[in-house]
Amino acid sequence: MVTKSQDRRKVRLSRALGIPLTPKAARYLEKRPYAPGEHGRTKRKTDSDYAVRLREKQRLREQYGIREKQLRIAFNEARRRDGLTGENLVELLEMRLDALVLRSGFARTTAQARQMVVHRHILVDGQLVDRPSFRVKPGQLIHVKPKSEGTEPFQVAAAGGHAEVLPPVPGYLEVELDKLQSRLVRRPKRSEVPVTCEVQLVVEYYAAR
Repeated sequence: MVTKSQDRRKVRLSRALGIPLTPKAARYLEKRPYAPGEHGRTKRKTDSDYAVRLREKQRLREQYGIREKQLRIAFNEARRRDGLTGENLVELLEMRLDALVLRSGFARTTAQARQMVVHRHILVDGQLVDRPSFRVKPGQLIHVKPKSEGTEPFQVAAAGGHAEVLPPVPGYLEVELDKLQSRLVRRPKRSEVPVTCEVQLVVEYYAAR
């Protein structure tokens, strides 16, 4: 269960980063499209290159709700792969189980998706997986445990209750929401992934450290 203090933190963080991290934060940003604090409404001084890169890194990290160490590990793996490091990085993060539970419409927020995995409600190819960072492979089926299907959060999801706050299902997923199951049909492409981030700036942030 997400607490009120966690909710407030997400709203404040969303305003600082300029992106909605939760549906509640999205409503706040519509009303208050400026940073928090007494100087939030005033025109900001021009940020340094470092500050701009740092903010993009924080944007990416917060949208996936991961720790700095996890993002650094993913970056190092992305750098070792063929292709563009930034695109590789988003692809790796997007194949996390908690990210795909959210994209499939089973959860309303990243935090709720993570809770569903940790609390052992989610199966991959029939096997219980309780690690949010588990990397789903193309072809694998994600589905809700039969004993959990009748609970209120999943009944809401199966009825399409989160559709108004989530982006459309991306092309790399095939979702049968009424059955509470989805399949990763192929690797995600950066252009399809609904995260707000200039990934090249994230690459530059880490490359300089």
